[in-house]
Parts: sequence; C-alpha cells; structure tokens
Amino acid sequence: MTLLQRLHEDRAPLLADGAMGTLLHLRGLPIDTCFDQLNVTRPDSITDVHRAYVAAGADVLETNTFGANRLKLAEHGLETQVGSINRAGVLLARIAVQDAARTVYIAGSVGPLGVGVQPFGRLKPEDARAIYAEQIAALVDTTDGQAGVDGLIFETFTDVAELLLALATARDIVRESGRAVAIFCHATFAPDDRTLTGYLPGRVARELRAAGADVIGVNCGAGPAQISRVLQAMRTAAPDALVSALPNAGFPETINGRTMYPAGVEYFADYALTFRSQGARLIGGCCGTTPEHIAAMRAALDAPPIDAPSRIRISVNGNHTNGTNGNGAAHDDDESLESIPRDRTLSERPSELAAKLRSGQFVISVEMNPPRSHNLERTLAAAELLRDAGADVLNIADSPTARMRVSPWAVCQLLQTRIGMETILHFPTRGRNLLRIQGDLLGAHALGIRNVFVCMGDPTRIGDYPDAMDNYDIVPSGLIRLVAQRMNVGVDQAGNSINGATQFTVGCALNMGATDADKEIDVLLKKLDAGANFALGQPVFDAHLAERFLRRYEQIAGQALDLPVLMGVMPLHSVKHAQFLNNEIPGITIPDAILKRIADAGDDAPNVGVEIAGELLSNLRGMVQGAYIIPSFGKYELAARLIQTVTTL
Repeated sequence: MTLLQRLHEDRAPLLADGAMGTLLHLRGLPIDTCFDQLNVTRPDSITDVHRAYVAAGADVLETNTFGANRLKLAEHGLETQVGSINRAGVLLARIAVQDAARTVYIAGSVGPLGVGVQPFGRLKPEDARAIYAEQIAALVDTTDGQAGVDGLIFETFTDVAELLLALATARDIVRESGRAVAIFCHATFAPDDRTLTGYLPGRVARELRAAGADVIGVNCGAGPAQISRVLQAMRTAAPDALVSALPNAGFPETINGRTMYPAGVEYFADYALTFRSQGARLIGGCCGTTPEHIAAMRAALDAPPIDAPSRIRISVNGNHTNGTNGNGAAHDDDESLESIPRDRTLSERPSELAAKLRSGQFVISVEMNPPRSHNLERTLAAAELLRDAGADVLNIADSPTARMRVSPWAVCQLLQTRIGMETILHFPTRGRNLLRIQGDLLGAHALGIRNVFVCMGDPTRIGDYPDAMDNYDIVPSGLIRLVAQRMNVGVDQAGNSINGATQFTVGCALNMGATDADKEIDVLLKKLDAGANFALGQPVFDAHLAERFLRRYEQIAGQALDLPVLMGVMPLHSVKHAQFLNNEIPGITIPDAILKRIADAGDDAPNVGVEIAGELLSNLRGMVQGAYIIPSFGKYELAARLIQTVTTL
C-alpha cells in the first residue's frame, strides 16, 4: 500500500519522526553545521538518528534534506551537490527502515529557500521554481536504482505564496514521474496565529486545499497548544481536507551553550490524543522533539481509546497557556503575566490587507453591518457568500447611523475564526473617552483583529437614542497617531508600556467628492502625518470627481497621493434608492445620466446598478487601489455579483 493510499483508506493517524538537527546538536555538532551535508560526510550519524525513530515507533521518516536546496547549500559552498546530497538522504532513510518489522514510509523534507520570493523578496518566481524542481526531482528520482521517496513534506513555510509555488512545482514533477507520491504542505504561524505575511489559518487551509495538496497542516511554531489551535481553525475552514500536526517542543532556550526545548514527553503524549481527536492523519514532532517524545506519542496512540484530554486555554496577547504564568504558577492578576516580546515591526509582519496593499494588489472589501441581534448565523452566511465571490477583506461597521447593533468586535472575531476571512474593524472616536479607546484597541488586538478604520462616527441624535452621550476625547487624526505612533511601538498615550507593540494597519476616511476639496486635503495631510496606512473613500458615482481631487491634491502637496485608497462604491438597486442617496445623503451626488439609466431599467434596476458600479471601478483603475463596496439594506448578493464583475476587469 502506498503512503497516499494509506492516508485515504485508514483513518488512524500515522506517526512521524521528530527533529533531526536537535539530536545532532545534542550529540555535539554546532547548531550552524550544514546538517544536510552529513548525508555524504557522516552517513552513520544520520542513519543512527533514523533508526532511533524507527525503534520509537515512527511510521514515517523524513529525509535529512530540509535545507538541501541550491541557495542554502551555497552558503557552505555546496551548491553543485544538490542531487547527491538529496539522493543520499533518501538512501540513508531507506537503509534505516530495511529491517523494520512494519511498513515505514519515507518522506522527503523540503524547507523554504531562505530568500524571499517576489513581491516579498528579490527572488523571481521562475528562479524559485527551478531551485525547488532541482531538489524535488532528486528526492523523487527512481532511476539508476534509486528508491525515491513515498511522500514530500514541505515544512516551516511562513510565506504561503512560496509554499504554493513549491506545491505546484512538486505536483508537476510527481505527475511526470508517474509515481504515487503524497504531498504534505505545512505552514508555520507566529504567536498571533498568523503567518509572517499575515495569513490566517483558514485562508492557508483553503488555498492549499484548492491548489491540490494531499495533506495540509502546521509545523514548528510555539508548541503543541498553538498547533492544536491552528489545526482546529484549518479543519473548520477546510473540513474535507486531510490534516497533519508537527509541533515544536515549546519555545527554545539556550542553556550552557546548548539549544533546549521545554515540552516534556508526557505533555506530547497527551497532545497526540488531542491531534487525533481533531482528525490529524499525520502526527509527529519538529524542533526539540526526540525519540523519547515519539515513543510517548506511540504509546498514547496505541493505548485503548479514551477521550482526548480537555484543555482550558487562556489567551494573553495571542499566546495560550494552561492557566499558569509559564513557570507553573497560576496567575490571578495581569501584573503576574509574563511579558511577550514583539521583535517584528508592522512592515515585517503585516496583516493580509497590509501585505496586499504593499504589493500593489487591487483589493476588494465589502462593508457589513452587524445585526440587531445576538444571532449571527445570517451574517456568517453572507460573509461566506462574499468570501466565495472573491472578497479580500470585510469591513465591519460600528453602530452605523447611530443604531444599536451587536458589537463589531464580536463579528470580526467570529468571521476571522469561523470562516477565515480577515476583517477591518470600524473604530469611531465619538462616544469614547481615552481610557475606553485604548482598552478597546487592546481588546481588539487580543481577538486577532489587525486592521482598524478610524472615523468620527455618526452623531447619536440621528439614531435610536438621541439623548445618549456623544462626547469624544480625540479626533480621528489624533487616534490614528495614537495607534500608529504609540501603540504600534509598544506604549499607550501616556507613554506607559503595554507589554509589546500592537500590529495594527490603520485606515482613515476620505471624501474625494467633497465640495471643499482644499479642506478635505488639509485634513487628509494631517491623517497622513499621523500615520494612516490606507483610506476608505466615501462612495462616488463619477470617476471625474476622483480624478479632479487627485490633481488638486498634487497641486497642494507638491506630489502625487501616496496612500492606497479603496474607493467607496454603492450598487444602486432601484430608482427610490438612487433618489434617496442623491437627495438625502450629504456628500453623494449621482449624475443625471445614471439616474436615468436606473429609472429606465425598471425591474432590472439591480442588474443595471451592478453594471454601473462595475463601469465606475473600471474607470477608477489606476487612480485607486481597491474597491470598498457598500451594499445597502443588506443586499450582499449584489455585492457578490459586483465582485465577480470586478475580478474579470
């Protein structure tokens, strides 16, 4: 039975091996050794480690080839030995299992290239494909008596685009070989459960599944607890996918010059059962795990079935613990919580939105109004419709038109965890004092929200509770400055530490159709100086307004506007709707020609409204970097149709 058949025909999980480099380091080799080269210079050392994992009960051995690509080997002057090192890695694993009393599969380990692929690095995609192809072909090779691997394990990828490129390359090579080689794709997530390029687990799972990975999963990371959390999110987003989990043995520590990992073998044994209960088909270890960890997992998996251990997890700044302060002592106030360092700036670890804007991608966002209810099922269903249509991000409004609605924080968190879509939290300054503003922002960040749209908010006098408090301590440009220049560097407004920098991408409001363009530009310049990362534009129905505004901005500022703008677009659905907007909403003017088209359309007005919106966005291309679709009265189906129209432009 091939590895691929075993994965599909038997629900019992396979047990993978643990770390290779950890054992070699513990046996005296420096951590900066080229471990891949040992396949040809010290083959017995590699075979001994493989045999130890076979004895511990591993069903799958990974070859010692994680860094055996041309770029990484070049750091040691070995770039011409890619083929020989990878083939030797396969041979050594085969030698180690030849006397095993059971079937043990061999999987070729392939890691990232170590150099960023465009647009996040200097390496061209076609060059990256060639480098991956060289290594993968050597691992799959069965010519001249070579055994070839049973599977390929891509692991420790922080850039999903690079992982998708590697997957596509592998699929081509496997198809050409005519062999049944299983392909495992593993991403690695930072402590906030995002990849370093900002991807949430749900999106990673969906994209890898759609690209044809046989097994999707997560490896490395902060330890079993985080891996379990990410795995669950992946399973929710792609319930029909086969998944795998290969955690580190916790965070590494340096003790007497040695890199050590704290997670014990019993802890790993418990989590083997947790991963099994989550449906993992491959369970094993990554950095810091040893044959003892794998043996404990083997014993747990082979024991009579019991309920997976329950775990109460407390979330602190995106880190999860078992209710202790990390040293085994229970904490009962936040003064005892361990500080979690943040050593990456926003530009190094952007949200998905920030990454797309920085790469120049045309971004499609849709505004959603939270319901006047605690029941969010219809909202979730609408979000799934928009996601499937191709929306990049969802804007969640906060009490639009000053009407009472469920908290937008709750909606953002549910959308991100339940359907894997990133959100933009609308954050009005009105009705909040400085204490609440900062506390709310920290709460949003703790929930995984990374994008905030700062605005003034609607006055309470127009809403459900006209006598409600309407004061504010800070104007939008001041709040943008507070987030971008204070909280994003780790302090509050008063300069007190907040135990690590937040990682917000901050948006501001913009009205390109403003009657007084000079005043609007003056306010915009203040927002830019404060640190705004993007703008959401008020809806326009005439592309010439945007063109005129941008020309005037360049005249005043002395340079073109260097801020990504997602232009507001509102699909019209009836004459009554168009007349209401034109006559009653300040700042919106609909040209007579558009009013006539909607009137002449009759019952077909919704379709014509989508056409008009699509034409407008087509005319705006080159002037703005995205669409901010605002469907009226919850008509998300029109927004979905507009998205499909935009993606074909």
